[in-house]
Formats: sequence, C-alpha cells, structure tokens
Amino acid sequence: MTANLDLATRCADIAAGTSIPALLHRNATEHPDLVALSTFNTDDSVTWLELRDRVAAVARGLSALGLSPGDRMIISLPSRIEHWVADLAAVHLGAVPCTAYATLSAEQLRYIAQHSGAKILVVNGLPELRRWQAVLGDLPAVEHVIVVEEDAVQAGTTALSTVASDGAALHAADPTVFEEAWRQVRTEQPVTLLYTSGTTGDPKGVLLSHRNVVYQCGVLEGAVAVPDHPRTLAYLPLAHIAERVLGIYNLLYRVGHATIVTDGKQLVAALRAVRPHSFFGVPRVWEKMAAGVQAQLATADPAVLAAFETASGLARESFHARADGKVLAEDQAAQLAALDAKVLAPMRALLGLDEMRWAGSGAAPIPVDVLVFLAGLGVDVLEVWGMTETTGTTTINTPTTFRPGTVGRANAGMEVRLLDDGEIQVRGPLVCLGYLDADGSTQSIVDTDGWLSTGDVGAVDADGFLTITDRKKELIITSSGKNISPAQIENLLRVSPLIGQAVTIGDRRPYITALIVLDEEVAPVWATSQGLPDVDLAALAADPAVHAAVSAVVASVNERLSRPEQIKTFRIMPSAWTPETGELTPSLKLRRRIVSSKHATVIEEMYA
Repeated sequence: MTANLDLATRCADIAAGTSIPALLHRNATEHPDLVALSTFNTDDSVTWLELRDRVAAVARGLSALGLSPGDRMIISLPSRIEHWVADLAAVHLGAVPCTAYATLSAEQLRYIAQHSGAKILVVNGLPELRRWQAVLGDLPAVEHVIVVEEDAVQAGTTALSTVASDGAALHAADPTVFEEAWRQVRTEQPVTLLYTSGTTGDPKGVLLSHRNVVYQCGVLEGAVAVPDHPRTLAYLPLAHIAERVLGIYNLLYRVGHATIVTDGKQLVAALRAVRPHSFFGVPRVWEKMAAGVQAQLATADPAVLAAFETASGLARESFHARADGKVLAEDQAAQLAALDAKVLAPMRALLGLDEMRWAGSGAAPIPVDVLVFLAGLGVDVLEVWGMTETTGTTTINTPTTFRPGTVGRANAGMEVRLLDDGEIQVRGPLVCLGYLDADGSTQSIVDTDGWLSTGDVGAVDADGFLTITDRKKELIITSSGKNISPAQIENLLRVSPLIGQAVTIGDRRPYITALIVLDEEVAPVWATSQGLPDVDLAALAADPAVHAAVSAVVASVNERLSRPEQIKTFRIMPSAWTPETGELTPSLKLRRRIVSSKHATVIEEMYA
C-alpha cells in the first residue's frame, strides 16, 4: 500500500531543501520573541532568538575543541534546555549528536562510545560523570568531557558554561563563521545517531538524515491539524525516537513551544498546566491514565456515575461511527454535545486534555479496550507504528481516518507490503540512511529494491489499515506446533488496571503460562479498598485475595482466546519491572530473553 502522493511530493520538496539549522534560523528571524522551550515548575525558558544565540555560542566553542563535520558527540543529559542547545550546536557544525539513555549500564556506555567513535562527551553532573569515568580509560577517541553542572567540573573536564562563553566571544568577533558552517550542512547528511535499545543483542546505531526528519514533520503536519505555534510536553528521553522527532524536529518545524517535564511524576500536573495541543504517550502512559479515571469512578456518587455512563456510551458510539466513516444521528449528536459539555469536558480538563487535537500512542501495542475507554472520555487516542529506522511513524491513524486495533495507513510516500510469512516490509523517504559501522562507514539496511524488513508481523485490510500481530522472532510455537502471538495475550491481560506488565511463556512448551507484574500505583490503592493490611508489592503478590482477583482476570482473558492460546497457570511477580531491573528496555519494551533468563526458576516451576 502507498499513500497520498500529492502530500508526498510536497513533503519531498520541503525535505530536499530544508535542514534543521535552516529551521532554527527561520524561527529566530521570523519569531524571535516566541518562547521555544520552558521547564515545568521553573522560570527556566528561552525564546527562539535566545535559543539560536546559545546554539551559536556552544557551536563555536565545540568547534574550537575540534568537533568537525561528521564527528560524533555523545550527550548524557536528562531533558533540560542544555540538552537541546548541545544537540543543535553539534548539528550546526555538521557533526552528529547521539543521546545516551540514562538507564544504560557502564558496559553499554562503553559499547556505544567505542562503536560511535565519539570525540566529545557531554554529561550532566556527578552521577553521570562517575558512570562514564568507569569506562573512559577504554575510550581513546574521547578527547573532551564537558560537564553541565558547575559543581561537578573537575580535572580533565570542561564546564559547558566555559565552552559557551569562549564560543560566544568567538562568535561576537566573527559571526560569519557560524553562518557559513550551518549553511554548508546538506539535507542528506546525518542529523542524529540513535542506538536502538533492542530486546536482544547489541544495539544498532541508526543514522537519520535531515531529509528523514523534515519529511516526517511534513507528513505529520499533513495528517494532523494543530494550531500555529502548538503547545507540547517533552517528557520522554531524547534518546527515544518519538521525543526526538516531536520534541526537537517537529518543535522547530511547527515553531512550537515545548514544556520540558523533568520528573515523570509531574506529568499529570504538567498536562493540566500546559493543556497541550498534541500529546504522544507510550501505552503505559495511557493505561495508567485510564486506570486512574476508573479508580476515581469506582468511588463516585451513583448519580455522577450514571451521568458518566450515559455520556461515555454516546462518546464511544461516536468513536466507532467515525471509525467507520459515519456520524451519529442528529438527535444523538445533540445529546452527546450537551452531555459532553456537562460531564466529559470537565473530566478532560482535569486531565489536561481539553485542548487536545491529536493524542497518539506507539512504541508497543495498546489494548483496544483502553482506546475505547478513553474514547468514552472524548479522547481519541490514535495508534501509530514505526521504528527508529523509519524516523518514527511509518503508518498513522489520523483524527479523520482511523480504525481502532490497527496502526493506521501508510504515511504519505511510504510503501508497505507483507511477505508470505506475514513480515512487514517498508520502503520510502522515512527509511534511515543505515546503521553506523564501527569503522565510521554506513551499512545499508535495505535490499536492492529499497525494501526494509522490519521484523514485525502484520496484516493489511481491504482499506489499507495495518494491524501488527507480533514480532517475527517473538512468535511462540508450542511443542504441538501451534503458532501463538504473545502480544495479543499480553494486551488482553493489561486491560486490567491491576496488571502493569505481563509476559506470555510457551515457546517449545506444551502450554501457555504467564508472568504477571502488578501495577505499582493501582495495586496498592485496590488493596486498600479491599481492606488488605499490607500494600507492598511483594506482600500483595503473595496475598490470596490478589491471586483471586488476578485469577478472575486470567479466566476472563481465556474466554477470548482459543484453547491453545489459553493461559494454564501464572505467577505474580514480587516487584515491579523497570529498565533498571533489566526486564524492560529504556523505551519500556519487554526484553523477553532477559525475562526468560532472569526468572527461569519461576518459569520452570510452572511446567514442573
């Protein structure tokens, strides 16, 4: 399937002639006083002109340290304005910035630094510096370590403020050097290097071009109507392709205002304060939001609950009708409008979603029941699909053309096809330059006809909507030869607010089992409502009442599965899974191999 050739042509024309430095120059020239970035709950903010001035200063400072076109620079910073400045400064020199996930181990840091051949390392403060110091002896290519926080600067490192002040003096003496440097940047050059977190094996260094990211911004603009200078939140790591596209490149493209959320616990408060026009969440964000609303409704006054059920029912009907290209009957539409204003709109305002024009979900499958529940609040959460290698989205559901349970249609100019075994292949302008080789060359990742094999398995319906059924390498084949999708089962389990994570086991085994992790926020609240004395996750995992509740969820899920797919037994894990504990990647995807290895004893007990 191929989509929207007119939009594709327009996007290709824009991407062919627009670099990221050109967008920053435009914004600083045409909208100098508009705020570009601010930090939630602080006075820290920069206008577009201030941002460009800071980028110019740091770029000149980095150049004086020897950073040249094509060189790589690793950024080990949290989301803060200095991260944007350092990243864009490198880009203006034609160098290639690479953000490292904060959760990487010392061994993983050593790997990406050695593989990338990075010349400069930018770190935040003492914790980051200490982690890097453990491996710096193995990194002869690193010539300079730049530290953002002044109190962490020590022998052998340089303060970012010093780099900036030295660069500002150079820029003031001769501004033409900076201008000439960024104008030499070509759209086919790399704009960033992203290491895929990977569920198995060593990560791959994905090289994206200016053309890739500007094209992505163009197709998003064509697919989703948001106001000029849209408000957004930047809360995901900038090593994540979604945040990098939305928080940096699309911010520049749309001349938006991004509020940086430095603490994930402040996300709901930030949503309420900023009321963003668009918001992308990984499935767990939406699942937690739905679980929170459901928990509040469980204790609501019966009259309030009844009004919500009526309004929500109509909103869900409208959602399904629009998905089918239809509208509600006139009387139903009028009733929904009245109830929405009275019941649903105030609930959306409490969540900070009352001015939302587009709500997206991606990076992993999201249960359809969660989408439908949120639609009952008047929030259409629309799934997208893609990879770091495809600059984020390859397919997209839009506010006017969507189908729940699918990841939408191909982006303008992109082609999608299925191999005989169901594996999805893609081709088009969003496919990256390739993988970085350790010798600095670029390894192609497409075949001779330009097709990229994604490793995802799916199906395309008659209207061109793609459904992802699984990862090719993650399909379970039981000992009786049955092919089973673990993601389908896990999605059904996670519909329950009580369940935070679930992994289906059964490859080359006689039947399906599951490891279940309680939601660390919802489970204690549920336990308190049930009068349980101990709300610690380990205690709850062993509590008979919790086991009975999870058993009921499993039984309900089994009713929706074929006999070979049904879960025969399960175990509730005693603690949460996080990137730090190893079971999740930094982008919150399951590491199935690590789960199987780390919890092998528990798994074997289920098959004893």
